[in-house]
Amino acid sequence: MDATILNSNPKRYGITEKKKADIDLLTAQVTDAQAVVDQQTTVVGSLNQKSIKYQGYLVDAENYRTQAKSNKQLVDQVVQNALDLSQNSEIAFSKMTIANDATEEVAKEVTDLINKLIYSVEIINKLSNLVIRKKVLNPLISDDLITKINNAGTDANNAVALTLVALKSIFASQSLSLESEAATALEQKQALNLYLTLTGKKNQNDALVLEGNNSIQALIYKANDEAKANYLEANSANDETTRQLNVATINLNKAQIELNSLQAALAAANAAALAS
Repeated sequence: MDATILNSNPKRYGITEKKKADIDLLTAQVTDAQAVVDQQTTVVGSLNQKSIKYQGYLVDAENYRTQAKSNKQLVDQVVQNALDLSQNSEIAFSKMTIANDATEEVAKEVTDLINKLIYSVEIINKLSNLVIRKKVLNPLISDDLITKINNAGTDANNAVALTLVALKSIFASQSLSLESEAATALEQKQALNLYLTLTGKKNQNDALVLEGNNSIQALIYKANDEAKANYLEANSANDETTRQLNVATINLNKAQIELNSLQAALAAANAAALAS
C-alpha cells in the first residue's frame, strides 16, 4: 500500500495517539488508586477488629472497677460493724464462750485469706495493666492471654467479695455472742483489736493512712484506686484505637472518592475514543 495514503491525515493520527496515551495514563492511575483503596480497606478492617477487642477490654475494666468499688463499700461496712461491735461490747456483761473463741479464730483465718486474695488481686491488676500497655505497642501479644488475666482478676475480686461477706457474717455472729459475755472490758478490747486490725490504725480516732498500711481496708482502698487507674488506661487505649480507626476510615473514603473519579474519567476517555 502507498505510504502517502497511510499518512494522509497525520493530524488525526496524532490525536489518536494522544487519546491512547491519556487512556493508558488513566488506566495506570486507576490501578494505583485501586491498590490504595485495597490497602486502606485492609487497614480499616484490622483497626475495626482491634477496636472491638479494646471495647471488650474497656467493659472488663469497667466491671473490675465496679467490683472494686463494691468491695470498698463492703469493707467500709465491715469496719463500721467492727467499730459498732467495739462500742456495743462496752455494755455487754457475759463472759467469752468457747464458741466465740472459735469464731474469732475463723475471723483471723478469713482475715489472713483476704490479705492473700487482695495481694493476688494487686499482682493480677499490675500484670493486666502491663500487658494492656504492651498490647498497644505489640499487637502480637495473645488476646487470649489478656482475657485470661482479666478473668483471673475478676475471679479474685469475686473471691474477695465473698470472703468479705463471710467476715461480715462472722462479725455479726461475734456481736451476738459478745452480748452474752460477762467481761465487759475484755469484750471491748477484743472488738477494738478487730477494728484496729481491719484498719491498721493505732487508735480508733486516727485517720486512715494508705501508705505503708497493709490492713484489709487499706489494701482494698488501694485495689479500688488501681481499678480506677486500670479503667483510665483501658479507656485511653480504646480512645486511641477509635481515633486510629476514624483516621483510617477518612483515608479510605478519600481513596474511594479518588478511585471513583479516576474510573469515571477512564470510562469517559474510552467512550470518547470509541466515538472518534
